[in-house]
Amino acid sequence: MAIEASSEAGGHGRIRLGMVGGGQASFIGAVHRIAARIDDQFELTAGALASDPVRAKASAKELGIANDRAYSSFEEMAKAEAARPDGIEVVSIVTPNHLHGLVAKAFLEAGIHVICDKPLTTTVAEAEELVELVRKTGKVFVVTHNYTGYPMVRQARAMVANGDLGEIRLVQAEYLQDWLTERIEASGHKQAAWRTDPTRSGPGGCIGDIGTHAYNLACFVTGLQLDELLAQLSTFVGGRRLDDDVQILLKWKGGARGMLWASQVAVGNENGLTLRVYGTKGGLEWVQENPNHLWFTRYGQPKQLLTRGGAGALVEAGRLTRVPAGHPEGYLEGFTSIYTEAARAIRAAQTGKPPDPAVIFPTVEDGLAGVKFIEAAVSSSASNGAWVRIT
Repeated sequence: MAIEASSEAGGHGRIRLGMVGGGQASFIGAVHRIAARIDDQFELTAGALASDPVRAKASAKELGIANDRAYSSFEEMAKAEAARPDGIEVVSIVTPNHLHGLVAKAFLEAGIHVICDKPLTTTVAEAEELVELVRKTGKVFVVTHNYTGYPMVRQARAMVANGDLGEIRLVQAEYLQDWLTERIEASGHKQAAWRTDPTRSGPGGCIGDIGTHAYNLACFVTGLQLDELLAQLSTFVGGRRLDDDVQILLKWKGGARGMLWASQVAVGNENGLTLRVYGTKGGLEWVQENPNHLWFTRYGQPKQLLTRGGAGALVEAGRLTRVPAGHPEGYLEGFTSIYTEAARAIRAAQTGKPPDPAVIFPTVEDGLAGVKFIEAAVSSSASNGAWVRIT
């Protein structure tokens, strides 16, 4: 089953999108722009694309943004766009972590919907403030945990909810990379520099960059809530100020147990995000580097390979499937699914109605849960691996 993006999202014309961050040399900014266009639901019309005004203007020109809508600051942009009859309807925030909360607050207060990169903020207090502001304003707020947009992740979530695994006992998540094996941040590598800088990344390095993705994926698929964790955050590269390896024991509410390992110094790994879920009746395994496959095993039966768009695919996966089985879909399409779910929610909000119950995306509350996870892991590790309860 393929997405009918234009008809499902509804509305008339593309949604006017603004962007904060994501200018020249930004990897994630380009990803967000591609994702916003694949299903043809958004049009980039304004931006504050860099902290340097000259680079911000140059970036906007390259992207075809009109000069009078190329802003030098996000504060200026929020105020000016809110006052325009053709102002942006939603903003995409793709800055380093420390700016997420400030930018989101400015646009929410200006009456503009928000799509924000993870983590939501760098402190729990700031995240809680955003949750309250979203409730007060009633605006759509989407956190781009893009892996929740993969069809076979939706398949896994539906199978757990349908009881195919029985009662969940074990949840194992890992996200392994090797790109920070050496101290490349000292050589001027832009992406490494801010991710390893606590003033811009927040208190967590690897835990905030990729550990939070693994945690969100585990929560999304299983529907479980974390009760306690015991964490060891390590920094293996000399001179680095934040963690580059994370190992965590998990106690889920209801009795399930698990582990989470995230590393950016695991040589030989590129983007090894893997989730394994085991219950009383069966188990699931999904690997991000082969995202169109989902392994399912019923107890006492041979392993079964489920494929995106293939036999056994559920409607929850089908509604995010764009091309026939055998044609790979992955990272960019996963991001696209989040953007298109956001479009559906925004269209519904514009009519004063709730979106269709099938529309699912990571919310501001999910973002808060991620920040609480990071804070608890940092606290546990600082206490020599004490168990910390998630409140």
